[in-house]
Amino acid sequence: MSLATLNGIFFLLAGRGDSPCMLQKTRDGWQPISAKEFAAKVYGVSQALRSWGISRGDRVAILSENRHEWVVADLACLLLGAVVVPIYTTLTAEQTAYLLCDSGARAIFVSTGKHLEKVLSISETTCLEKFVVMDDIDEPRAVRMSQLIGAENGDVARMGREVKPEQLATIIYTSGTTGTPKGVMLTHANMAANINYSLSDFDFSQGMYCVSFLPLSHVTARSVDIGLLYSGVTLAHLPQIDQLPQALLEVRPHILLSVPRVYEKVHAQVVLKAAKFPKKQIYNWALRTGRQHRSETLAGTIPGSVRWKLAHKLVYSKVRAGIGGRVECFISGGAPLGRELAEWYADMGIRIYEGYGLTETSPVIAVNSPCAHRLGSVGKPLKNVDVKIADDGEILVRGASVFHGYWNRPEETREAFVDGWFKTGDIGRIDEDGFLYVTDRKKDLLKTSGGKFIAPQPIESSFKHHPWITEAIVIGDKRKFPALLIVPNFPALESFARAKGLAFSSRQDLIAMPEIQSRYAEIVQSINQNLAQFEKLKKFRVLGEELSPANGTVTASLKLRRRAIAEHFQAEIEAMYSEAETPMPA
Repeated sequence: MSLATLNGIFFLLAGRGDSPCMLQKTRDGWQPISAKEFAAKVYGVSQALRSWGISRGDRVAILSENRHEWVVADLACLLLGAVVVPIYTTLTAEQTAYLLCDSGARAIFVSTGKHLEKVLSISETTCLEKFVVMDDIDEPRAVRMSQLIGAENGDVARMGREVKPEQLATIIYTSGTTGTPKGVMLTHANMAANINYSLSDFDFSQGMYCVSFLPLSHVTARSVDIGLLYSGVTLAHLPQIDQLPQALLEVRPHILLSVPRVYEKVHAQVVLKAAKFPKKQIYNWALRTGRQHRSETLAGTIPGSVRWKLAHKLVYSKVRAGIGGRVECFISGGAPLGRELAEWYADMGIRIYEGYGLTETSPVIAVNSPCAHRLGSVGKPLKNVDVKIADDGEILVRGASVFHGYWNRPEETREAFVDGWFKTGDIGRIDEDGFLYVTDRKKDLLKTSGGKFIAPQPIESSFKHHPWITEAIVIGDKRKFPALLIVPNFPALESFARAKGLAFSSRQDLIAMPEIQSRYAEIVQSINQNLAQFEKLKKFRVLGEELSPANGTVTASLKLRRRAIAEHFQAEIEAMYSEAETPMPA
């Protein structure tokens, strides 16, 4: 069945009766929510919104962590033809006020009293008329969401069926890596077209489970959530990502949709646990065995050799057990996965399906699948998406899932297209078999003072594959040479220091130790051996502070904000370049 609007998914879901569509975490564990129960909640909230005068085209904001009420609010708004404006919980009051004012939202759903307090503090500067809180708290200016659930269906079902594909469904604000966020306008047709094709090559069905932990304010998590519900998958929503390891063991999902950072953390933990004898010898043997059978894993077959089966029993199965033990499908998106990391997972018997897209494309442009998979690529473009490479290497896209414009920004909308093709801002290539490769962001390319262009992302991915490194940032634009900022994996460093009997009182003490500095110098020297002469990193700094939305160095969706990083760590960068140039060993 092909979708025309997102409401079509809701009506399909509502017809599944007592089948579980979601899991809700309670004191007694994860409890199922049936499709019938869920539909009743959506109808009730939708009817309440209608009684408040919310109608077609009105904007309604959602500011909440992942929880089933987020989806209830989303679909309740869509039934009325209202336009949903997701807002990250990590944004400040000032940033939140900007999005509310720019969108002209009339109502807002918030998850907790803390977020309600933030919104109420800025309410006089916005157009907000109604406040709904998901937690059962008493606040005279807000309505508890639980009070809306019992409302009668009324005729909101009829209204939902009358919503047209070309109607605006949502305004999603870009995370603003380079400036003020822009509201991306996506229609029902945009998102439905993407769902129709992005999951078509995956065998998702009823009886499968998935933990939804990527922020629903991000287009990827939201679109995939709706698509999985469409496929009959049961979703377990997780409010905090630090609860993920336990949730994976409890829910035991069949599908893992994640950003690379989670896959990197799993890799780092495995390497650290296998660092001591005799585990190290067993792990290294299993890694070599997996590498010998990598082509079979990437082809989607289970190797049949006795050596591989033994390695699976001793090592590979333990990796899978740590993420629940029954994940059948591993998907990565939101940022480049990194070839070394993808190869490591393949050597562990795990094929990761890496995809690529943007908010403006609803989001998926291309994705690897069981039918077409190639390591290092982001897969083949969807069948309803056209992709071509411009003369300067930029990836250009057109198709039914491509947005039509930015909210209230006609000039920026015009600048985003060339001859009807959307300019992604990414640099890439398409191979002879039609697989797409994304090499870097166009704006991220560095140009040294010597005129050499450097693509930082492939270099950074190589460093992030090391268990001692959480993040790596290549710098050097308009500088004489490239250099590196390193965000350590502090638990790994602390474990190393304790094992060596090294005393430290702070993170700054820890990273300043000669033993630590020399280890990082060895890592940089090792990566340098694989780089072209003009790419070699001549200096590095180990940072004592992690990147986070709180200090503005990454977006809410964990993308690097390079300009903000340069400003935040300006002192460290300038000190590095002011030192006498003593190149590291090649």
